[in-house]
Amino acid sequence: MQPRRQLQKRSRVVKKIIIPIALLMTVSCSTYQNRAISFKPPEAYQNAQNISGLMLGAEAFSDREKAAELFGFDIRGAGLLPIQIIFDNKSDQPAQIVAGQTFLVDSRGNYWKLLSNRDAVLRVEEATKKGEIASGAGKGAGIGASIGALLGLAIGVVSGENIGEAALKGGVLGGAGGAVIGGVEKGSNTGRREFEIADDLADKGIEGKTIAKESMADGFIFFPGEASSATELRLQLKFIYSGDVRTITLKVQ
Repeated sequence: MQPRRQLQKRSRVVKKIIIPIALLMTVSCSTYQNRAISFKPPEAYQNAQNISGLMLGAEAFSDREKAAELFGFDIRGAGLLPIQIIFDNKSDQPAQIVAGQTFLVDSRGNYWKLLSNRDAVLRVEEATKKGEIASGAGKGAGIGASIGALLGLAIGVVSGENIGEAALKGGVLGGAGGAVIGGVEKGSNTGRREFEIADDLADKGIEGKTIAKESMADGFIFFPGEASSATELRLQLKFIYSGDVRTITLKVQ
């Protein structure tokens, strides 16, 4: 009866170990998701304006959780504050955003320059490499070490070793596990994730793009994440054919 009781006891211990291992594996294997983003027509926004037949509305995403849910990764943690703009161009000519004269105004009255799509992508790439968003190689190695240590402990318990010896063996296995898991992420997932996020960000950005006449368009402009809030968007537009420039202010609280 004694061996059977010992086996049952070890089984209970192993279950307690395997559960956190499974949770750690779930976290470490999480991947970036390219999410489709919906929008409403400009007139649905309280800040909607009509500029010579060009209707537009905007919404800021300064809240970290809301922005992350929208983009599929921690875009605020990557150093960006996104603002979505929706256009319905019923004028007789295409238009563009004048990036050099478009600013975000925060709650303290500070003005922040618009980031080009290129600069926005570079910020995200840098944050991804550092492991500040998603699960990069650095985080993967740490999680891998934890998983390896737990697995080593589980193996020791099942084989009948005492907890101290099993924990020691777990530490050795943890180092190997961290190297393997971290290495795999660095070699295969991280580079691909950087490319996917950068490509998605460039695709969603509207800076530098033309809003064709008789068409609807939506996209994001990005400001430095150092701006902790957004109250107003000072947006300048240029009509391509006439060269006319219009500057408007939109409340984006």
